[in-house]
Amino acid sequence: MLNALGVIVSGRLVQTDFQEISATHFLITIPDADNVNHVVVFLTGTAPFPEGMAGGVYFSWPDPNAPPSWQLLGYISNSKPSAIFKISQLKKLDEIVGQAGGGIMNNNVFGSNLPISHIAQIGVSIEPEASLVQQTPATTTSSTYYQFGQKILENFFNFVSSFSVTQSQMTPNFNETYVPLSTLQTWYTNFERRLQQNPNFWKN
Repeated sequence: MLNALGVIVSGRLVQTDFQEISATHFLITIPDADNVNHVVVFLTGTAPFPEGMAGGVYFSWPDPNAPPSWQLLGYISNSKPSAIFKISQLKKLDEIVGQAGGGIMNNNVFGSNLPISHIAQIGVSIEPEASLVQQTPATTTSSTYYQFGQKILENFFNFVSSFSVTQSQMTPNFNETYVPLSTLQTWYTNFERRLQQNPNFWKN
């Protein structure tokens, strides 16, 4: 499969120099990945996947202190020979989930004996297509976190705002504590901004 796989980074030459780790696992490096938003992984057409198999596409940011940890981007197959993947948000996701011990990392998918890498890597693992179809890519998980957080944020803001009254409508009650609605609005704006920057910031 060495000559059957390729990678395209926008503005760069096509890369096909995958390294064979085993008969079913292949790696390629992506220099200067901090400046990369999307990558395309594809079959070159020289050889198909075996019947019933597909290529799980994984991504790893460099960690100067540990072997690679892998995040599933998605997959390519004989019926879907190319796919574009967004990686720009995965570095933050890698850092946060790595600290929290979350489940979207596939740390040993390429074995535990790989050396420490100082360059981002893409790995393709030949696996049963039926299994890959059922897995959730890291980018989807990040998007789900964002949507969930945004819905909770909107619900809370709308609920609290429904009790708002003007100062002239207020009835003095010395047992109650009041918070200006403008304070809630500031919190809402700041929370939403942080959620857009990093859907997983609340895990810290």
